[in-house]
Amino acid sequence: MNTILVKTKKHDYPIIIGFDLFNTSYLFSSFKYGDQAMIVTNQKIFTLYFQKLSDILKHIGIKLDYIILPDGEKYKTLITMNIIYSSLLKKFHSRDTTLIALGGGVIGDMTGFAASSYQRGVKLIQIPTTLLSQVDASIGGKTAVNHHLGKNMIGSFYQPTSVIINLNYLDTLSKREFSSGMAEVIKYSIICDNIFFNWLEENLDKLFNLDPKSINYCIYKCCKFKSKIICEDENEKNTRVLLNLGHTYGHAIESETNYNGKWLHGEAISVGIIMSCITSEKLNLFKNSDTIRIVNLLKRCNLPIRSPKFMNTKKYLKYMFLDKKVHNNKIHLIIPVKIGKVIINNNITENIISDSIIQSRNLMK
Repeated sequence: MNTILVKTKKHDYPIIIGFDLFNTSYLFSSFKYGDQAMIVTNQKIFTLYFQKLSDILKHIGIKLDYIILPDGEKYKTLITMNIIYSSLLKKFHSRDTTLIALGGGVIGDMTGFAASSYQRGVKLIQIPTTLLSQVDASIGGKTAVNHHLGKNMIGSFYQPTSVIINLNYLDTLSKREFSSGMAEVIKYSIICDNIFFNWLEENLDKLFNLDPKSINYCIYKCCKFKSKIICEDENEKNTRVLLNLGHTYGHAIESETNYNGKWLHGEAISVGIIMSCITSEKLNLFKNSDTIRIVNLLKRCNLPIRSPKFMNTKKYLKYMFLDKKVHNNKIHLIIPVKIGKVIINNNITENIISDSIIQSRNLMK
């Protein structure tokens, strides 16, 4: 078991990473007998993992309730949020309750937002069950729901009291979901560490075979990257913005599809990363040989690399100008300058953005 301490202004909290973590009640030692908690999950995760977690919490005397939400990004809305609030009120949960997010990024985002706003803030524990949520979404306190005009437009920064990453949960993850999570893993290597990128190239097969040592190292490495940046910039005023590599392009794809599941988050981000690489090439800041390495690694993960045919440049720009990183009507894009280093650029013309989108559509045909 590895523990990483995330230090924020309001409180510090641990990220606990390991196998077979729910064979003990030690992880919930902060609870007192008689405390309230509510687990928020979806039907699939409820069937797989709820009972064991429930048994532990009830054994230590927690008054436990649960709520099952519909599954999918398209349900990450204010309407679904109201289901959580109503359940908390009907079951008389007070300000000292704890919300426990048991699921992937969608469950984590909504549960976090509910915790930040229910009675002006209650405790939150994140228990991520997908690769994407384990390396990214559960860490750092970003909580949100979607609007039909833009992804994650309604939300807050709200840190959990702990993040518990049980690596065994990856055993039941679909190959497509695992690949989606790998887009975020590769993103970290492009942003932070070219040596880690080299390691991914050499050890990718081990990761897809769920080799325990490789999985443990990979997730620990990503959590370490993100926790370091959060400690420096909790509310995304400067360095944390760099973690959005590929997201301005990628979120446009998700918004256009109305979060219907045809494009998973990591799939859209994969295409967004390539568009960002091409954009940087056009500015003479990034080598084409490095773009090719990134393309090849994403392809080995069975991730898309081309812009979808159903989206023209006007559709991208419509959503990109609604992005949270737009300031003074200028799109701020995160672009790589080499593998292991990215920058933010606010002086990229619409023509370059459009050309990058078009070039991505025709990439390596």
